[in-house]
Amino acid sequence: MTRASWHVRANGLVLAWLVAAALLTVAHRWVPAAQWLMVHLLLLGAVTTAILLWSQHFADTLLRTPVPGGRRGLTARLAAHTVGALLVVAGLALPHFALVVPGSVLVAGAGLTQAVVLVRQMRGALPTRFRPLVRWYVCAGLALPLGVACGVVLARGTLSDDAHGRVYVAHVALTLVGWVATTVLGTLMVLWPTVQHARIEPEDERDGRRALPVVLAGLGVLVVGAATGLRWLVPVGCVVVSVGAGLIGLVMWRQRRAALPVVAANAARELPARTAPVPVPPTFAPGSLAASLAWFVGSSLAFGAVVVAAPGWDVAVDRVRGLVAPFVVGFAAQVLIGALSHLLPVVLGGGPAVARRTAAELERGAVVRLVLVNGGLLLFCAPVPSTVRVVVSFVVLGALVAFVVLALRALLVVRHARRPQPAASGPGAETRPADAAGGAPAGPAPALAARSAHRSGALAVGVGALALALVVGVAMDPPAAGIATAGTSGDGSGDVVATGRTTTVRVEARDMRFSPSRIEVPAGDRLVLEVTNVDDDVHDLVVANGATTGRLAPGSSASVDVGVVGGDLDAWCSVAGHRLMGMTLTIVATGTPQVAAPPDGEQPADAGEAGDAHAGPGASGGAHHDHGGTGSSQTGSSQNGPSQTGPAADLLDLMAAPGEDVVARDAALEPLGPDEGPVTRRVRLVVQEVVREVAPGVTQRLWTFGGTAPGPVLHGRVGDRFVVTLVNDGSIGHSIDFHAGALAPDDVMRTIQPGEELTYTFTATRSGIWMYHCSTMPMSTHLANGMLGAVVIEPDGLAPVEPAVRRRPARAVPGRAGRRGRRREGRHPGARPRRLQRVREPVPRPAAHGVRRPERAVLGARRRPEPAERVPRRRRAVPHGLPRGRVHAA
Repeated sequence: MTRASWHVRANGLVLAWLVAAALLTVAHRWVPAAQWLMVHLLLLGAVTTAILLWSQHFADTLLRTPVPGGRRGLTARLAAHTVGALLVVAGLALPHFALVVPGSVLVAGAGLTQAVVLVRQMRGALPTRFRPLVRWYVCAGLALPLGVACGVVLARGTLSDDAHGRVYVAHVALTLVGWVATTVLGTLMVLWPTVQHARIEPEDERDGRRALPVVLAGLGVLVVGAATGLRWLVPVGCVVVSVGAGLIGLVMWRQRRAALPVVAANAARELPARTAPVPVPPTFAPGSLAASLAWFVGSSLAFGAVVVAAPGWDVAVDRVRGLVAPFVVGFAAQVLIGALSHLLPVVLGGGPAVARRTAAELERGAVVRLVLVNGGLLLFCAPVPSTVRVVVSFVVLGALVAFVVLALRALLVVRHARRPQPAASGPGAETRPADAAGGAPAGPAPALAARSAHRSGALAVGVGALALALVVGVAMDPPAAGIATAGTSGDGSGDVVATGRTTTVRVEARDMRFSPSRIEVPAGDRLVLEVTNVDDDVHDLVVANGATTGRLAPGSSASVDVGVVGGDLDAWCSVAGHRLMGMTLTIVATGTPQVAAPPDGEQPADAGEAGDAHAGPGASGGAHHDHGGTGSSQTGSSQNGPSQTGPAADLLDLMAAPGEDVVARDAALEPLGPDEGPVTRRVRLVVQEVVREVAPGVTQRLWTFGGTAPGPVLHGRVGDRFVVTLVNDGSIGHSIDFHAGALAPDDVMRTIQPGEELTYTFTATRSGIWMYHCSTMPMSTHLANGMLGAVVIEPDGLAPVEPAVRRRPARAVPGRAGRRGRRREGRHPGARPRRLQRVREPVPRPAAHGVRRPERAVLGARRRPEPAERVPRRRRAVPHGLPRGRVHAA
């Protein structure tokens, strides 16, 4: 097997992990523990495989000595890691803890073996200039087993909430900083000057040697802070790590500046492309590497700030999950794709011409992809509506997946180049210049100008695509972006003469109330309301004339121009249930308004009538503007006719039969399986607003946990640990309250806004059946819309449930007839019947919904047995082992 073919197969593992992560991202709504799987398919799968592969490649290049064990040893380490990663993923997804332990051992063993092999290789190599850079890889390999051990403890799920938070922070520090970041920073010392075609100066080597102990010191502070419970040490460690990464960034900046004159001089030379293979450095590889370093520094500082600002370790875990996108996508994914974009043409080989063609394939759309990934990630992290985040996330995913497609195209280019090409002959045949074969332009100055113009156009395309994604996301949910959606925005002035004055009133939404709740405005004045939401939930203000602020997130403000006030107006919060909770505001017009003179031929309108015309919509139009559905009207669609609008009671036909496609909910609870001790059960509850037919011909928009009402049942045993992740994909704030929990619901069970996530962890210490529900006010409205479910905790040693039984008519069995003897069967027609005893038999379950149950037998009926039914005097065994002479109810 050649070197190129081996690298193709080894890097195929990386691409396979990337494809799996992309597919899971698309289907994450239907996959349990999706967020964990997406993160670990990328980090544990693709990134770790690439680290094992390319760190050995760079060590061989820097030490200039063969690795102990050769390529077979590296293949064995890659195989062990792949099998171990698959076992870990399967064990956490099923979940089955027995698979996690051996998988973790294989993953940790691969990293530790890599460190040992590198140490042996360093000892057997001659002193070289870049030998100290291999120490980065050795330290990273030693940190991986520690991070894996923390992950195993977390997967076991037997820790308290505080201990779980501390181990989680240590796990993140050891894996992301110790394993991934340490390897990346050491690689950048060699990879960056190669990409930029720059020299490594002595001062660059000095700063590289100084950066390693700084990063390790910061990592140590992070681990000590998590081990001792001192949260203030976490930001200190993050700052120290950022300083070490900053030293690497300083080296990269100096090398970039030093390479610019060389690149310009090289581009100005009129030489064939074969003597200048790459006149101008590529764009995507250096852009991705530089952006990944910036995202790492920013995410590290944010990580320390989030942990120290949290009230406890358990809350810190929930808030740290908000940094998953910057860490995983901004740093890990970008550095992986950027490095492979430069390294794949090198290892695939084929000569300078083929290398230029493969590099050109991987360079397609470089500027557009960079803008989409980094700009989209900035929008995703910004306080934007959830719909914008969804659209932007798919844009970023598409830009990342484009690398996989381009890598496959580059592989096809190499295979095509290796095929023998027929030689052209004849008088008309011409020899193609080497620069044309390689795809590099022969004219340097015009090509450089064209390249600059191309980059500017690509930048505009990327920014335009992000702007389009932003517009689409806002259009999907305008109220969440603070855009009014009322059909009209009339000023309510009617025929009132405007005074020319403007009254501005500041209104606060606080504690489910508007303050002030009554506003007096001189008739004819224009009213402007400056509304500020100081509450913890999303609110808005809708005026009866159609003016609205749009949805206001906590802490947001907006102004609404009510217009010229000619009469009393009502205003309210249109979020479901908030108006019923008292979030109303009354606008009172004071004084006598001056009515404008009517046109010729028309009668003047009374001022009071004008006022009533504006007050009317406040009472009758409430249901129209109450977008949350808190009014008394419902919309139903008949199966045999068009849609109707009216009270729900008028649309409900109690005698109507459900449609053929209606499937009754199966109330049977799935068994848990064999008891293997306490396990961790991960549940992801996504709040979704769905439209369901709740009665024949009547539909209702439901708020659901996971798309069903009621929500899924949380089923486990005593001692099991539940990790419940609540994802709010709705349009308003929601929460989850577990009656089985013993914590204050205003902290870990608090209301989260659309687009946010919250993870609640608890250990089942008692058996029983409880409910969970949304506790966001008004609670009754959220419950009525379907936001509830059940928690079933089985005790240890629970016996199987016996099948349902029915009683059949009593049957005669032998018994005593009296103290003086027994009557013989058939002695005379009036013989006493034998004592009766009821017996049990299983009740067959109905085959399907709507099948009539078998009629039950009448209980306790005594009848005179017919002669054929009389039993002989001889004593017989009682069926089912019941005692003789007693009646047993089922």
